[in-house]
Order: sequence, then structure tokens, then C-alpha cells
Amino acid sequence: MSNTFGTIFRLTSFGESHGIGIGGVIDGCPSGIELDSEFVQSELSRRKPGQSKITTNRDEQDLVEFYSGIFEGKTTGTPIGFLVRNADHHSNDYNNIRELYRPSHADYTYESKYGVRDFRGGGRSSARETIARVVAGAVAKLVLKQLGVSITAYTSQVGTICLDQPYTALDLSQTESNIVRCPDQDTAEKMIELIKEIKKAGDTIGGVITCVAKGVPVGLGEPVFGKLHAALGQAMLSINAVKGFEYGMGFDVSMRGSEANDLFYMKEGTVHTHTNRSGGIQGGISNGEDIYFRVAFKPVASILIPQKTINKDGEECDLQIRGRHDPCVLPRAVPIVEAMTAMTLLDYYLLSKAH
Repeated sequence: MSNTFGTIFRLTSFGESHGIGIGGVIDGCPSGIELDSEFVQSELSRRKPGQSKITTNRDEQDLVEFYSGIFEGKTTGTPIGFLVRNADHHSNDYNNIRELYRPSHADYTYESKYGVRDFRGGGRSSARETIARVVAGAVAKLVLKQLGVSITAYTSQVGTICLDQPYTALDLSQTESNIVRCPDQDTAEKMIELIKEIKKAGDTIGGVITCVAKGVPVGLGEPVFGKLHAALGQAMLSINAVKGFEYGMGFDVSMRGSEANDLFYMKEGTVHTHTNRSGGIQGGISNGEDIYFRVAFKPVASILIPQKTINKDGEECDLQIRGRHDPCVLPRAVPIVEAMTAMTLLDYYLLSKAH
């Protein structure tokens, strides 16, 4: 089950970074959904490497091939099988780490658990696995679109450069207007320059992605162990390099209850709240307001600066990582955050209909 996500709308992914490709099987997708293959491909293009000067220069087109579950352009309700082939993997770049454990990677823990590891780019633990999530997330988005649900994520912080405005003060349609995927152009330029400096130094840097889901129906989630925000947190923390998750007011604990409470009012026969510090979720259940949350990403662990480490025999060694790596994962992680959000919301919507 560690390779399967979801309860009704489920993705089982397979493949390794330097294998034949990355693929998956989507089960539980409703029938009759028009599968917009151009949209799915455009989502993959937002995630693919080599798309700008601040991402890895690995050259992959990441073209998706569908094998089942689609007839005459629509989903049939049966499993949707797909594959994205790897084309530009330089496995020889990793020969020097065959016996070494890279700091802050999954090398040591993976080998300790399974007794074997694919040292070529991390194998199964590579972030390239997220290709499958983006495909499944794109399909989920197409279903959610029919329900009036939209999902937008954006880069809100890189290192110490932070976009301070709330999402309600931003034009989120501008997110794709720059290569760092920040909806504020001035802040985006500062972020881009910082990433360029970091890349030139052979180092990496982390940051924060903010995500907003609009039009989410009231009633998704359960009040105890199936809380919607807990499911979103689990989904985000399953993404490579994610270190933290907060929704609504999150860690801003400076307010008193009299300040933090979201007061209700009626508008055209519908319940609303004057503020949305709850982040669209109360008691673990969606309340119809916007769901918004922040996801913290650590600096990419593959740096080009020499480091100290140990080998399989416990001997201290010098390590020089080679290959092509992102100086900052955030620009390419934006569509991954959206994909995991879409899968979670659709799964919980289908669960609510199964009651």
C-alpha cells in the first residue's frame, strides 16, 4: 500500500528515476469524464525538468501514454493505465556514489530497510516519481472542474524572500507569468536572482508554496480520524523535500479566541464566515470557504559542494555529487502540490457520496 494513494480515487505509481519510465494506474475515476490530453500534458510540462534557467537541465519531454480506461476520449470507469518514458538519464553520473551514502538523501534508510538500493538518482525515492502524481492530479482536476472546484498553488517564499500579501490580495492568474511561479512580479524577480546566485555557488535553497482551493463543497471530511486537513497534510508530506504543512492561520498563535474566531453570516440563503482563519475547514470538515494552506520545502539535498560522508563499511569518505540537479525545487513543485490537493479533494468528495 505504500505505492498507492487514496481510498476511492486511487493512484498506484511505479517506476524509477533511471528505469524505463514512470507510470501509474488510476482506479475509481468516474466514467464519462472527457479526458483532455492536452491539459494533462500541459500539467506535466509545468513539472518537467529543463524548463528554465533556474531548474535542472535534464532534458525530458515527459510525454504521457495512456493504455486503458479511456474510450472515444472519455473515461470508462475502469482502471486508467499510463506511462511516461525516461529519455535523458545519465546513470554514469552516479557511479561514484555506488558505495556511499549521500547526506540527507534516502540512501542509508532505504538500504537499511530493503537491503538493496538503486543508486542511480535515488531510484524509487527520486522526485521523478511525482510524474505519476501530476498525471493523476490532472485527471482529478478535470473531474473537480465539473463540480466548480479550482486549485491554484504558487511560490510564496524562497529563502528569506517572502511574499507577504495574503492570497486574497494577489492576482493568482499571474502565477505562470514567470519562471519561479510567483504571482507578484517584483518579488518573483528577487526570488529568481537569489536562485541564480545559489545555483552559481553549487548550493541549493528551500522555501514555501501556498495553495488555494476554491469552490470546495461543504461537508468533505470526517470529525475524528478522517479530518480533511489531516488528509491534505499527509498528501503534502508525502512529496519529496516537504518538511512542514500548515492550513488557515496555522502557526500564527498570537491572537486570542475573540480575534481568531470566524463569525457566521447568511448571504442569499447560504452560510458564510466574515473571516477565514480556519482555512475553509472546521472540525475536520470543509465549510464551503476557500481552503488555503502552506507547504515548506527544504533545500534540495544534492549540492555540488564537496561534503564528508561514510560508505557502506562505515568508513569516512569525501563526496562530490555529480549530475544535474535543481538549485530550488519550488518552481517545479507547484503543479505537484496542486495534483496532490486535487486527488485528496476528489477522493473525499467521492467518499462523501458513498455514505
